[in-house]
Amino acid sequence: MEILSLLWGTVLLRPYVFAFLATYLIIAVCHMGWRRSLLFTVMAYCIAFLSEYSSTRNGFPYGFYSYIDTTRDQELWISNVPFMDSLSYSFLAFIGYSMALFMRSQLKGEGWDLRIKRDPVIENSLPTVFLGALFFMLMDVVIDPVAFQGDRWFLGKIYTYQEEGEYFNIPLTNFAGWFIVGSAILFCFTRVNRRLSERWPLPDKEYPFQALWGPALYLCVLAFNLAVTFYIGEMVMGLCGLGWTAAILGTLFYKINKTKRPA
Repeated sequence: MEILSLLWGTVLLRPYVFAFLATYLIIAVCHMGWRRSLLFTVMAYCIAFLSEYSSTRNGFPYGFYSYIDTTRDQELWISNVPFMDSLSYSFLAFIGYSMALFMRSQLKGEGWDLRIKRDPVIENSLPTVFLGALFFMLMDVVIDPVAFQGDRWFLGKIYTYQEEGEYFNIPLTNFAGWFIVGSAILFCFTRVNRRLSERWPLPDKEYPFQALWGPALYLCVLAFNLAVTFYIGEMVMGLCGLGWTAAILGTLFYKINKTKRPA
């Protein structure tokens, strides 16, 4: 009962995380079915937890940091890592993967009603894995600096690095770690996914604007963190985040315009 109470406390303490998680699950189930979605979520959580468990002890892959356990009696922790933190990797990795699929896949449809033309070779390829990991890491360039200032907003001060970092207190090793972990999550999933095509067929039904769902959630995550950044008065940090976001938006619009352009 205590675990259930702490799990419910996690939802109450971090409702925005679970709002993003619920949206991710809807998108993922529509895109690849509930079995693959469950597999992706569990796989991403386990890899994320192991990476955080490791880094808080030996500094790999993010650099040395530690969580501040002031909320241990309010939310669920697994060892020395908050459950919600590792869980958030599942939807962040998926929308990074969605961005890679959007950029690398052939799109079909008219106007903004774009759908992805499914191609298992592209979906499970190494270029897609590494591009997805890059988009995954770029999210953290916006997320982690404001999360580090959690004592100035409703997140709370939840972690600290052993040494002051180079990018708004975040060490560059952290971003390298995110790329490594994102690559590990997507590599493991796509290797398994290649073997599941006959056993677990992909959903046949398509939905309006479906190719844009993942990128839209990606941009919502960035917008949420940018809004908090400006809310706490970190203007330089916010402008840097806007720069990264503008570059990402530019790649999306380039792909959309290229798709709409007559052959």
